[in-house]
Amino acid sequence: MSANYLLITPLMLPLLGAITCVFLWRHVNLQTIVVACVQLIFIGITGLMLRQVLTEGIQVTHIGGWPAPYGIALVADILTALLLLTTSIAGLAVFMFSHIALDKSRKRFGYFPLFLLLQMGVSGVCLTGDIFNLYVWFEVLLICCFALIALGSKKSQLEGALKYVTINFIASGLLLTGIGVMYALYGALNMAELAQIVRSSHANVKLLALPGVFFLTGFGIKAAIFPLFFWLPASYHAPPIGISAFIAGIISKIGIYTLLRLYSLIFSVEINSAQPLLLILSGLTMAIGVIGAAAQMDFRKILSFHIISQIGYMLMGLAIYTPLAIAGSIFFVIHNMLVKTNLFLVSGVVAHRYRSFSLVRLGGVYLMHPTLSFLFLISALSLAGLPPLSGFWGKLMLAKGGLEAGNYILVGTSLGVSLITLLSMTKIWNEVFWKPRPKRIKNSVRETMSAYTLYFPVFFLLAFILVLGFFAQPVIELSQRSADQLLHSETYIKAVLYD
Repeated sequence: MSANYLLITPLMLPLLGAITCVFLWRHVNLQTIVVACVQLIFIGITGLMLRQVLTEGIQVTHIGGWPAPYGIALVADILTALLLLTTSIAGLAVFMFSHIALDKSRKRFGYFPLFLLLQMGVSGVCLTGDIFNLYVWFEVLLICCFALIALGSKKSQLEGALKYVTINFIASGLLLTGIGVMYALYGALNMAELAQIVRSSHANVKLLALPGVFFLTGFGIKAAIFPLFFWLPASYHAPPIGISAFIAGIISKIGIYTLLRLYSLIFSVEINSAQPLLLILSGLTMAIGVIGAAAQMDFRKILSFHIISQIGYMLMGLAIYTPLAIAGSIFFVIHNMLVKTNLFLVSGVVAHRYRSFSLVRLGGVYLMHPTLSFLFLISALSLAGLPPLSGFWGKLMLAKGGLEAGNYILVGTSLGVSLITLLSMTKIWNEVFWKPRPKRIKNSVRETMSAYTLYFPVFFLLAFILVLGFFAQPVIELSQRSADQLLHSETYIKAVLYD
């Protein structure tokens, strides 16, 4: 398969699948088959893309044959391929869970087409080579997330959807303003061309801080960085797990991806002046997120606040801005996509059996379902960063990078947050799995075959989490190679503009 088709397929495959599902609107079972085929092919395509990027270097496709910077460029490097492969794996697990657990009414009213379009949006953000199309693909994500959160029309969902769409519309306005300022200053939208212009001797680099503020604020909102995170825990706990697992596990990390891409490519000349702010934001995002999680008594809300805390770790690598630290952020993003999605799925299995997410109303799960307890425990310990699980390696790389750069306060903050994360995971373990089930709670327990088949997607993701922990070296090496590509962005510029 040629590079052209390989880069276009992650966009066209979900789109064609979504269109097919629309034509099969009244046939949910046929839609399920279509989505299953798309998910399996998507994993294969992203795996081939990663192999091709590793063997042949950065891959570029110019849509319509128009060369950059005049046409639309799709670009895939190691970071792009890693994120798309991880997204495809998490997407297959969420699809399997949704097929079993999601109610028929939501399936009949567009869940599967929206799910595929959401994956198309993620692919578009990761593959696009210009900042305006980056904005367009984020709008695709916004529309799909809004529709999925609101799907079902329950009061809590509509409230969460309104909060989500309002704050993200503000973020989109800031991004569009930043793009307009960037075009007015430098007359370009292609990211490689912009990087070349701002590094040239005649470019006014001092003015670059102005669009940088808009981009940092806009993408900071979408990534839920302190103090712009308040919308996330108010939105992500509202929809069913089949919806929130994918949104929570994937979408906020895409905001971090864009910051890594832009600050290593376009704003690299300004990174020294931005570092103090990024260091502060990273530490506060970690601390405030984990404190919010410790204060919650709802399974999903604890996990939602932990998303914020983990975003702080991902931002930490960019703030330190050394090869090892950025590699740690990349590894941590991959780890967190899998672990966070799996923890949401475990919470969904618990809620499917016991009809509640409230820690007060739950208990005794370990005695009745030791396998489910094991599934939660491994994912929770990985999130907390206990060795030799996957979270440990990402935090070790970040801590080592921080110590080498002399950022002792931030490293100390990250270690303290890891301890509080472990304590909050212990709280879930004690309240949900270990303590006796409250006798006053009358809600029934579902012991159906579907309740057991929900274990399959959790086992599926857990297998990758364990591999990522016990056989971390290949992924660490890929993360280091990806960080090297980001920091030596002249390779990216040459591939897009001259190859």
